[in-house]
Amino acid sequence: MKLTEALSSFATARLAASPKVSRARFEAWQARALSRWLARDVIQVAAYRVGAARLQDLPVMDKTRLMADFAAFNRPGISAEEVAQALQQDCRIGSHTVGASTGTSGNRGFFVISDAERYRWLGSLLGKAIPDLLLSRVRVAVILPQNTRLYDAARKTRRIELRFFDITEGPETFVDALEAFAPDVLVAPPRLLSWLAARQSPLCPRRIFSAAETLDPQERAAIEAWSGQPLRQIYMATEGLLGVSCAHGGLHLAEDSVFFEFEPVGDDLVSPLITSFRRETQIMARYRMNDLLRLSDSPCACGSPLRLVSEVVGRRDDCFEIEGRLITPDALRNAVVKADPRITDYRVIRTGAQVIRLVLPPDLPEEAAARALAALREYVSGRGLSVGVVLLREPLAFDPSRKLRRIENRVKARG
Repeated sequence: MKLTEALSSFATARLAASPKVSRARFEAWQARALSRWLARDVIQVAAYRVGAARLQDLPVMDKTRLMADFAAFNRPGISAEEVAQALQQDCRIGSHTVGASTGTSGNRGFFVISDAERYRWLGSLLGKAIPDLLLSRVRVAVILPQNTRLYDAARKTRRIELRFFDITEGPETFVDALEAFAPDVLVAPPRLLSWLAARQSPLCPRRIFSAAETLDPQERAAIEAWSGQPLRQIYMATEGLLGVSCAHGGLHLAEDSVFFEFEPVGDDLVSPLITSFRRETQIMARYRMNDLLRLSDSPCACGSPLRLVSEVVGRRDDCFEIEGRLITPDALRNAVVKADPRITDYRVIRTGAQVIRLVLPPDLPEEAAARALAALREYVSGRGLSVGVVLLREPLAFDPSRKLRRIENRVKARG
């Protein structure tokens, strides 16, 4: 049964991405799947017992609302307190698997899924990331902040030899084992891939995926120079698998399992509302993500009908809202890294209503630091803002205990 779920999901992912499927045909299939889900699954949880004929009839929800009454949004009625307890043990509650986000923003999100959904997730991911899996056995290395039972499904397939490495333990503790494993596919945050590139690791995987953190352009360049191949992305969150890059490098949204709505944010950026219409245990309907995306207007060379994302820019709560103007993470990032090619790491932190700190490492030449400071000040003043930008020279060490956030807003919005 589990293998059937994985194979079916694998096939669905491949068919949905086929250049032989038009966008109109795909949208018709997606609409039918969404209607079935609304009629059959949504009404099974307490929060939506009344049901809805159309998706737009359901309210927009977010993490705060979900966590306030977690049991109302999942079929077995599992509470947030029960999930928190299970996370300290084996991440199981009866026949269900539970998990949590790393809590980068200080607000952890939980999820609960069935075994069938675990294998469905696996099939979809493999269909997008390793479509030639059926042709040969594959060694996969996953380097992320925390292991989950989602990866256990992969370990039970004969075609995959998967090893998980915990980035929070520090790369020095597992790099020898990683290189000895010699993975065909490597999945890791960009800062870990940059670390491997800097030490000129002898690894030579056939595919490399950036995951879990925002990918900066300068990181991509360094990683691709080391690996000699295009860097691909896996866009995934506690809320599920949201997108995977194709062989041509285009990041396609996982619209074969998620329906996306988009809220304009400004500067041609959008924030997605997601509806996971293939999840049956925990209902995610019109869930507001915290992410900022830039959508592409051009089709991908692969011919897939799935929507293309130009860039996952960052987090919505890392935008700086100053004097009524919204400053997005990519604008701040570009101002700094384009100032001098020697800038490979930095932090831009808003620490007060009128204060922005630019943090650069001590070993960066003074000329480069001065250029970055001038560029950031010029950008801020060009927006007509009277904000002070100060330069600090501090070591920017690899901190495995937390996700990397180069742009960070520490000023809480007024309620």
